[in-house]
Amino acid sequence: MSPLDYLNRAGLADALDADRIAAHLATYSEIAETCQAPADVAALYAYRVPELGENGACSLPDQLADDPYDLAATLGGISAETSIRLATLQRLVAQLSSETGAGWLGVYQARALTSGPALVKLAYTGKPSRAEFPLTAEFAQHSNNSAVGLSGLGRIIDHVDSYVAEGGAYYTCDAEVQSEACLPLFGADGALVGIIDAEDNRPGFFRAQVLERLIALCLVAPGSLPD
Repeated sequence: MSPLDYLNRAGLADALDADRIAAHLATYSEIAETCQAPADVAALYAYRVPELGENGACSLPDQLADDPYDLAATLGGISAETSIRLATLQRLVAQLSSETGAGWLGVYQARALTSGPALVKLAYTGKPSRAEFPLTAEFAQHSNNSAVGLSGLGRIIDHVDSYVAEGGAYYTCDAEVQSEACLPLFGADGALVGIIDAEDNRPGFFRAQVLERLIALCLVAPGSLPD
């Protein structure tokens, strides 16, 4: 999928520059092609998560669960190929975070779980956050992640407080977050396969120079999603 095709498919502003996206894509593609898994892969398959509130509707970011999330169980075990893919996603996330200074960034894959279809967090930088977002119409009413994961249309929020004050529903993982960019991931066949979510405490953070890098990440990340 070309940068222009992605912009059209995701319903994003045509003011973004496809050539600059392509340049970032070349950089991230090189990282993806050369990344190897670390000697100790355990950290790739487990991360801390907050306790969830009543009915799992909201997280408690300052209260972490006793047990880390077991990504290996969700992905069907640990393998050399999966470890390389997870390491690649983590390196790409770290690269973009370093370039942009975004406060939080995560890659999620749409997967069929025993509890139902959900977005599963595979790699991230920033504070601990929930691992799974149900892909249901009900949850999408208050979760941008789920809404984008169902619709395939990107969402940009410049000021969370204003958005909520105007009636927008918002899933709060971190009360300090003031801007968000939630973008879809498409597979080689064009199917919706996940999302990338980015947040920052500064209003209006996701302008063109940041969004163009995020879109480049959206174009390269599907190639590193686990089977």
